Amino acid sequence: MRIAACQMVSRTSIEENVKTARSLIISAAESGAELVVLPEYFSLMPKEGKDLLKAAETYGDGPVQKAMSETAKEAQIWLVAGTIPLKADDDKHFVDACIVYNPNGEVAARYDKIHLFQFERGAERYREDEITQAGKEVKSVNIETWEGLWKVGLSVCFDLRFPELFRKLDTPDIITLPAAFTTFTGRAHWDTLVRARAIENQCYVLACAQGGQHESGRQTWGHSILIDPWGATVAELTQGEGVLLAEVYDKRIKQAREILPALKSRAI
Repeated sequence: MRIAACQMVSRTSIEENVKTARSLIISAAESGAELVVLPEYFSLMPKEGKDLLKAAETYGDGPVQKAMSETAKEAQIWLVAGTIPLKADDDKHFVDACIVYNPNGEVAARYDKIHLFQFERGAERYREDEITQAGKEVKSVNIETWEGLWKVGLSVCFDLRFPELFRKLDTPDIITLPAAFTTFTGRAHWDTLVRARAIENQCYVLACAQGGQHESGRQTWGHSILIDPWGATVAELTQGEGVLLAEVYDKRIKQAREILPALKSRAI
């Protein structure tokens, strides 16, 4: 199956970001991708957290959700729509939600980001828990393509640092990770963590990132990447906006699990 990651450098305009996302998705689909992933915060990289609160949509209703549903249907692809801010249980928080659309434009799954980013280094500070409502359930989705059935595990950004979450996905074929890693943490840990999650779960990991200097002042690492079940890099971007295209093979997953049956050998 051919899959794609649409790396972005999202702006403060939702309309512009959705237009860019749509263009990248269509480009990926025209190149044969059947599964397409967008980065975290693809529709809005705000100057202030409160802008995400203002942009939060009611689940099942809103311009960003409508645009992604229509684009998935038009392109006839499975779309992991990065994350979209949704209304939370109170007006002081939003939900960082990863919504998966099928080729009919229907919602096939929704995963709410569980682990919320905390970071402080000089003037650079992030406390997602101040305005983000954490999710509670791990989620995966079965997608049907011309090549057969694939189990896709869902995760978002900071989740990457918590291997126990991925174990609960119950041996997916592919793990998708929309992300917006900072340049500082990305340079130090991104490649190692993505590679580790692929090796220990013996599956493909497609990490789709924000990558560049944003209007908001934030600098993100980029380096969207696909790692195979043996830990090898299949394809990678660096910085800026673009489409990473690559192919995944079910026989590669089976081969890794047969040569080294680590998942069957788990004792705890």
